[in-house]
Amino acid sequence: MDVWEILRPLIVLVAVLVLTGVVTWLLARVAREVQTRRPSSGPLWPMLRRSRASCVVTLATVLALIAEPAADLPDGSRGTVRHVLVLCVIGSCAWLTIHAANVLVNTSFEKYAAVATDAGKVRRVRTQIDLIRRVGSAIVGVIAIASMIMTFDGMKTIGTSLLASAGLIGVVAGLAAQSTLANLFAGLQIAFSDMVRIGDSVVVNNEMGTVEEITLTYLVVNTWDQRRIVMPVSYFTGRPFENWSRTDTRMTGTVFLHLDHSAPVPELRDELHRMLKDSGLWDGQGWSLYVTDTTPTTIVVRAVVTARDADDVWTLRCEVREKLLDYVRRKHPYALPRVATAPAPAGPAYGDDAWGHGQNAAIPAQAGAKRFVELAKRPKVDLGKPGADTTGPRTAAPGRTGSGMSEREETGSDAAGMAQADHGAPDPGK
Repeated sequence: MDVWEILRPLIVLVAVLVLTGVVTWLLARVAREVQTRRPSSGPLWPMLRRSRASCVVTLATVLALIAEPAADLPDGSRGTVRHVLVLCVIGSCAWLTIHAANVLVNTSFEKYAAVATDAGKVRRVRTQIDLIRRVGSAIVGVIAIASMIMTFDGMKTIGTSLLASAGLIGVVAGLAAQSTLANLFAGLQIAFSDMVRIGDSVVVNNEMGTVEEITLTYLVVNTWDQRRIVMPVSYFTGRPFENWSRTDTRMTGTVFLHLDHSAPVPELRDELHRMLKDSGLWDGQGWSLYVTDTTPTTIVVRAVVTARDADDVWTLRCEVREKLLDYVRRKHPYALPRVATAPAPAGPAYGDDAWGHGQNAAIPAQAGAKRFVELAKRPKVDLGKPGADTTGPRTAAPGRTGSGMSEREETGSDAAGMAQADHGAPDPGK
């Protein structure tokens, strides 16, 4: 093998690298001059620096593809090297296209955001730009991959066969990627329907947070405690959710206080107005303080305040609650909630004039106790010992009849006999 055959590819490679470096340096110098002479161009130069790598790779691969015939490679490796260079050119061009589009989009958005006065429109444009940029990057990537595949000779035949059965393949692919396609179309719907935007304050699954990122497939919500909730975009197109800043970021908050019935409501209203004027969180739009409900022991006082956004209204509610409670504790301690412990008035006792005339539906406790004492004072009744002969004569005790039983016992015996007669006498044959 001739030495010149080895040195020629190396010389071509070095020449390509040197030429790439010179062209890159010239482009960077021109960009700096433009940035210096026209500061109104915005962050163009910083964004171009971010895409410097893609520019260098694309320029180097294009120059290498152009200079490849000068290398005079052997016939066995010439086709392979050229094919590899073609693949590199396609990939680097796709990479450069994506970066250039990002530079153009970001520069335009920065200029728009600098002069726009409506924060809601800025968030809407930012959301749409982000999603469109993602869609464009995906399309460029798919085209680049398809172009790379079509450079292979065997893939051309396969591509023709796939084109003939495109309908069936489309149906199968649609069924297999149903959820992915649903999220994709949901992302496009979110971008152009303006239902949720980057920076909006939303409530999802009882969690309040700020929309931090929106993609074609998922959405990221940053909660107040720095947690990130990642949800599919189809959730926002198929379920209701709260958007606290869709049209206006101004929020209204309420503070409830339970106070005694003797609380001075007009003085509380004046104190609320005074503390709102001293607070930097109140936006000056509205406020009120009214008694909205009562209970047997307290009244419910509701204070309404307004603020610029959800964060300010939360802090303002806490501030109003603390200061109103401190004011009541210092100036009107009697207005704090209390529990009544005074005894309830007693009803009429047994034997009073009001007893038994329909004034009471139930016997009071003192009447029942008095009746129990009266029954306990009555004389005891001697019923005899168990198993003793009661057929013989008994000595009459005081208050008893000649039969040895008192009138009450005789009455009881008569009642027992009547009960036995009612049940029937036992059958002697049994």
